Amino acid sequence: MPRYIAFLRAINVGGHTVRMDYLRSLFEALGFSNVETFIASGNVIFDSKSKSSRALEKKIEAFLEETLGYAVATFIRSTIEVATIAGYEPFNAADPNAERDVLYIAFLADTPAEKAKQKLVSFATEDDELHVSGREIYWRSRKKMSESEFSGARLEKILGMPATLRNATTIKRLGSKYP
Repeated sequence: MPRYIAFLRAINVGGHTVRMDYLRSLFEALGFSNVETFIASGNVIFDSKSKSSRALEKKIEAFLEETLGYAVATFIRSTIEVATIAGYEPFNAADPNAERDVLYIAFLADTPAEKAKQKLVSFATEDDELHVSGREIYWRSRKKMSESEFSGARLEKILGMPATLRNATTIKRLGSKYP
C-alpha cells in the first residue's frame, strides 16, 4: 500500500491550533492507516490504497475544511518523492556561507507555468536565492525568514497558487525516516 506525506498549510499558525492526536484521528476517520504526525506543523504520514495524490488532496482538504471550519491547503507527496526532494541540491554547496544559510522548500499542487517560474526567479537577491524544480520551490536565505524581503505570501502571490513552506531540515528528517 502506498505511503504518503501530507504537508498541510495553516496548521498551528495564524491562530489555528490543532492537536496532533486530533489531527491523526481526522486522518484515520478518512480511512487512512498507519497514521503518524511529524512535529506540530502539519506533516501527516499515512498509508492509503489510492494511487492519486490529487484525489487525496481534494478529499483531505474537503474533510478538514468541514471539520475544522477553515480551508487547509494540502500537498501530498509519496515517501519516495520526499526522499528525492530531501536529497536534491539546487544550490552550490561549496559556497563559503552555505552552512549558515537556511534552506526552505515550498510545496505546490502543480508545476508552475514557465512565465511564473521566470517571474519568481527574478525576485532573487543577494540574500535570497530561488530555484524551481517540478512542484517544489527551493529558497535559500542568508537571513532569518522574518528579516527577509521575500516570504511565503510573496511566493504565493507571484505564482498565483497556494504553497506551504518547510525548513529543509524537516524534509531531510522526513526523507530519512520514511524512505
